[in-house]
Amino acid sequence: MPAVKSLSETRALIVGGTSGIGFACAQHLIASGVPQVIVAGRNADRGEGAAAALGIAAHFMQCDASDAAATVALAERANAAMGGIDLLLSCGGGDPMPALLHKIAPADLIPTLNDIQAPILHPAHAVLPYMTEQGGGTVLCIASDAGKLATPGESAIGAAMASIAMFCRTMAVEAKRHGIRVNCLTPSIVQGTRLYDRLMQDEFAGKLFGKAEKMAALGVVTPDDIAEMVVFLASPASARTTGQTISITGGISAI
Repeated sequence: MPAVKSLSETRALIVGGTSGIGFACAQHLIASGVPQVIVAGRNADRGEGAAAALGIAAHFMQCDASDAAATVALAERANAAMGGIDLLLSCGGGDPMPALLHKIAPADLIPTLNDIQAPILHPAHAVLPYMTEQGGGTVLCIASDAGKLATPGESAIGAAMASIAMFCRTMAVEAKRHGIRVNCLTPSIVQGTRLYDRLMQDEFAGKLFGKAEKMAALGVVTPDDIAEMVVFLASPASARTTGQTISITGGISAI
């Protein structure tokens, strides 16, 4: 079984890396010695700005990860540009807002699930051939604790997040023979993100998550907290860790 590469040898692709959690993860990975990072996202101006802020180790590639063909093309470009992909962080799932099930139109239910799942699952699928060919790699997906804990207003969100977690567990079982590790991170409320601001400004979501926030006795999670876990899971220190769904919630839940 091939050893997990040191961070100083790691070539990283971060889909959703132009802001929020993904951008913080890029910062921490570069600070930890990762020499090549490609951040991908839909907005070219934000992406170029993010790459410039990250420094010479980072480059931007535009991609809408909800589009399967575009994501396959992204993986091909990233693999060619870096000479391989050792780490994928897939965190471009957008900003889903809670809504009670009876307020979701029947025609919108499945598209809502797809809008959340597709941008996370497509990149994981797209890098698999390259990691298989090179004999190893690390895939990390960001979902949400909504996939573990039933919460009013999150029937659609929770179903999609649970799907991402199960996808990662099954991919981990299938891909381990090729030296590929797959794990899923499931935060709850994350301060300092666009989604946090939207949630707290919404009447329904603000009340829901305002109550949850009070349960974070260890402190409300920030993108930096998630980034620290990403660095660990990308490193040889976690070489035997795969198929796990790891909650980072500050104590909001214990599941």
